[in-house]
This record gives sequence, C-alpha cells and structure tokens, in this order.
Amino acid sequence: MDALSLLLNRRSLPKLVEPAPAGEVLDNIFRAGLRAPDHGGLTPWRFIVSQGEGLTKLADILVAAAKADNLDDFVIEKASKAPFRAPMVITVVSKVTSDHKVPVIEQHLSAGCAAQAMQMAAVAQGYSGFWRTGSWAYHAVVREALGLEGEDMIVGFLYLGSIGCREAKVHERDLAQYVEYL
Repeated sequence: MDALSLLLNRRSLPKLVEPAPAGEVLDNIFRAGLRAPDHGGLTPWRFIVSQGEGLTKLADILVAAAKADNLDDFVIEKASKAPFRAPMVITVVSKVTSDHKVPVIEQHLSAGCAAQAMQMAAVAQGYSGFWRTGSWAYHAVVREALGLEGEDMIVGFLYLGSIGCREAKVHERDLAQYVEYL
C-alpha cells in the first residue's frame, strides 16, 4: 500500500479479531512510533502492550476505576468489556520531561504522532487499528495502575488486530470547510 493511499483511506473499524500483529510486524509498528517528530530528542513516550491475560488486567484496571467512582453496573460491565474489542491494546503514554525547553504540550503531541504512526504502520502491514481515549485515560486509578506520574498522560488506547466487521466507506469532506489561506 502506498503512503498516500494509506493516509487518504484511514478509518476506524469498531471490532477487531485475531490475529494481532506479532513478531517483525509488531516491531515495525513500534519502530514507526519511534520515528514520530520529537523536538529535543526526548523520546517522550512509552507503549504498554496488553494482550491475552494483559487484556484481563487492563479490564480489571478499568473496572476498578469505575467502582472507585461508584458508577452503576452498566458502566462497570462496559468497562470490563472495553479492552476485548481487539486482541491487542497498546496504551500510548506521553512520558513528560518537566522543566525542559520543550513545552509539555509538544511532548504530548509527539506521543500522539507516535500513536498515529503506529496505527498507520499496522494498516500498511495488513492489520487494522482504532484509537480511543475516553474518560478512563484521565482517571487517577488508571494513571496510577499504569505508573503515570506528574504531567504524564495517556494519549490513547490503540486497539490492533485483524478486520472483524464490514469495512465502512471513507466519507469525503469538503476541503473548503476546513482550509483557509492567509
């Protein structure tokens, strides 16, 4: 797949199935993330992989967060199922270096670029992925369980696997609504 086709046809599919990327394919996904723009050479990210038992551990963390907020059984059940929408979830974390000339926002954006590059690398190799954030990414229980400190932030949960549903059509957007020239 050429790079422009990859970028112009990107979409998120809501259900992914086995197999998940593995071996050299998975290594390429991480290598793509490591090529994200990185002002100052800080490498302000880390990737936490959940698959197999790791998905259960991630689900337990989300359930603990829901219970900490005394949420109803429906939300707790939804949290328990969230990681299982794909055979692999990579939690992309911006690992912030405080008091550095590179502003914190740039470090977060760099980690976001890593997540996008990883998703595109998965698709380029025949897999699919979708990026979710949601309230769990900002929850203190989740942050603590995953070892985040200070200004660190979960920029997203990158779900990866093989296509498990009908592919949706890519909707064209009117460029005039989003582009302006000075």
